[in-house]
Amino acid sequence: MVREKCCRECGAALSRDEIGLTKKLLDAKAKEFFCYACLAEYLEVEEEFLRAKVEEFRDEGCTLF
Repeated sequence: MVREKCCRECGAALSRDEIGLTKKLLDAKAKEFFCYACLAEYLEVEEEFLRAKVEEFRDEGCTLF
């Protein structure tokens, strides 16, 4: 059974996009990940900005998303 990945701060279940965004913005070799809300707080940006970045990276062909 595969264990679901959870946010390192709040414990929320993570989506593939949240895992990819943590890797893209913080550390490609990350073993712990942030949900949108916790990553936004950590980076001091709005959640919508992060969601827009995911779409931007996806449109650029990034394979993390």
